[in-house]
Amino acid sequence: MKQFRQGGWMIALVCILIGFMIAVQFRTVQDTKGSLSQQRIEELSDRLLQTEHERDELGEELRKMQAAAAEDAGGSADREMLRYRAALLPLTGEGVIVRMDDSTKKVKSGENPNLYVIHDDDLLRVINELRAAGAEAISVNGQRLIGTSEIRCAGPTLSVNNVRSSAPFEIRAIGDKKSLENSLKMRGGVVETLSVWGIQLDITASDDVYIPPYRGSIRQTYAHETEERTEE
Repeated sequence: MKQFRQGGWMIALVCILIGFMIAVQFRTVQDTKGSLSQQRIEELSDRLLQTEHERDELGEELRKMQAAAAEDAGGSADREMLRYRAALLPLTGEGVIVRMDDSTKKVKSGENPNLYVIHDDDLLRVINELRAAGAEAISVNGQRLIGTSEIRCAGPTLSVNNVRSSAPFEIRAIGDKKSLENSLKMRGGVVETLSVWGIQLDITASDDVYIPPYRGSIRQTYAHETEERTEE
């Protein structure tokens, strides 16, 4: 009887130990599952943060590219305006075409024959009248005039942009065609003055006057940009 009781206690103790081990193992399995779930959540969270960071970087790169594209477009427009002002672009528009030729009159005895041929000052008078009347672009025998263009006599020829040519001269000017034409034909103007010596001026108003670009050198050796200042 006594041995039976001792065996019962041993069985009970073993059962308690087995139950304890089962409980510990169950808890361990549950903790492992919870740990794996938490690890998975942390991994997904890290991926999300990385994706958001990449999105922000791409968004910033896109904004920079858009800003650069807009700046480049503006820069292109500025460059075109500079080319226009430097007379480096061909132009077309309404205006006048003036053809000048030497006189066909017979030189009278005792008169200076040079009065019957076109000189640089005759050409300059026509050009200055056209500029004063609002001409936006002018060319002489295909030579575009800019601020540094020279018109001077070179023997029996005239030099424009260091290119020599002889009469007849064709002056093209873009601007209001009526104003340009009237500036030359006004009473006491260039046409009337030069006609005294028989210098021929034929003026044609047109809606399609073409003027080529300036093809000479625009390099400046001695002039440099500086800050604006007041001369005393």
